[in-house]
Amino acid sequence: MKKEAIIKRGDMLACILCRDAPCDAVCYHQQRPSELLRSIWFDNEDGAALRLYEDNPCAVCDAPCEGACVKSGQVPVRALLTRLAEEVRPAVVREDLSGGVDLTTDICGVAVDSPFLLSSSVVASNYDMCARAFETGWAGAAFKTICSLDIREASPRFAAVKGASGCFTGFKNIEQLSDHTVEENMAVFRRLKKEYPHKFILASIMGKDDKEWGELAHICEENGADAIELNFSCPNMMEEGLGSDIGQVPELVERFTAAAKARVKIPVLAKPTPNVAEMSTAAEAARRGGADGISAINTIKSIMGLDLDTYVSSPAVQGHSAVGGYSGRAVKPIALRFMAELGHNEKLRGMHFSGMGGIETWRDALEFMLLGAGSVQVTTAVMEYGYRIVEDMKEGLSLYMRRKGMHRVSELAGLALPHVSPATDTLGRDAVVYPKFDRKRCLGCGRCVISCDDGGHQALKLNEERRPVLLPKNCVGCHLCLLVCPAGAIRPSGKIVTKS
Repeated sequence: MKKEAIIKRGDMLACILCRDAPCDAVCYHQQRPSELLRSIWFDNEDGAALRLYEDNPCAVCDAPCEGACVKSGQVPVRALLTRLAEEVRPAVVREDLSGGVDLTTDICGVAVDSPFLLSSSVVASNYDMCARAFETGWAGAAFKTICSLDIREASPRFAAVKGASGCFTGFKNIEQLSDHTVEENMAVFRRLKKEYPHKFILASIMGKDDKEWGELAHICEENGADAIELNFSCPNMMEEGLGSDIGQVPELVERFTAAAKARVKIPVLAKPTPNVAEMSTAAEAARRGGADGISAINTIKSIMGLDLDTYVSSPAVQGHSAVGGYSGRAVKPIALRFMAELGHNEKLRGMHFSGMGGIETWRDALEFMLLGAGSVQVTTAVMEYGYRIVEDMKEGLSLYMRRKGMHRVSELAGLALPHVSPATDTLGRDAVVYPKFDRKRCLGCGRCVISCDDGGHQALKLNEERRPVLLPKNCVGCHLCLLVCPAGAIRPSGKIVTKS
């Protein structure tokens, strides 16, 4: 349910989502305010509201949580939780959310308890990490890519672009594959499968030739992997002819997929590179080689953070740096574009798509599912916020499905595809949708006028009260004003004018 007053991340900027948060320790009512605040942060305020005590003890509390906060007095905990209780909860409980939701799904026929997996990276690189993730609620993990290469990592190897809130907008890594031996990683697989038999182990592998692709796939299957993921997309390999170099050559994608598929009975997913104009060619090649599914997308080649004194980009390693893989929220639109491309491709019909790229919340994950993904994978958000984010992902998705009257995750797959066109020639171009201004919320800053004058069609002016006035003859309905308004005081109107 959309609400006009929905809490946005801006209301939460002071909270830094602590580990073992001091606010929990002093709460008289044992409400665990840190978990409720986290749910607000990750677009699950409805779930948080339903977990509050009905009598809202926060309203009459002297808020020791705010004093105990590591940023004492800066986080309005009582106000945030009171609003959940008094505004959000009543609206949610009036809804009929009684329908049962089953988050279990399958990946190429293998049952998993939810669509949420860790992607192949440092977040799924040893037994302890995967075990903690499984205990937290992740359905499985694409284990960090297994290989026979001598992996030597650089230090430092991460860099980030941060937004106004200090959170990652984009993230760069120059990390490579697992630096443990094949034997060490197989011991991890055996232990995980013994102790967590119902969790999904997706073994990411990378070989140098046909024989090695086949042998790595086979040994992973023997030691408990539920499926194989072929890494044709890592952008950070020291040696040429590996990773994304393979993913750009369809013949090699088909050949190495066939080599791996020939040695195993479990499903095989290919992970093509996004560093191409289109992904279908490689995906089709993988299918010809026998792949059962496609994982997309891996990180995008990038350079960022140039130091204007040293002229070295981030991360700087002893005075040098390199092109690296870009991930995080900034890449989600690109990832969704590739997911839609795969979803529209009739030659890939029936394959399982595992989507990733900038997923932080259940809403992000849902967008991938609506474009055809049957499962989703996460790394960068886990690196920033921890495994705990899966709790809000699962709860938020469950509430959404109840509202829609859906019972199984598979009902979501591809619902948005008919509404997405690969080209713009299908769009209606015979009408203008004018903006509408909320005078009460308007701050009178004039940002809309500046943008319309210098980046639009000079269709706005400020009146004597410093409120925007529309000049209909000039307005083309581009909605730039809506996007730049810092107060959210502009929205599409119901007024649609047909062009003459």
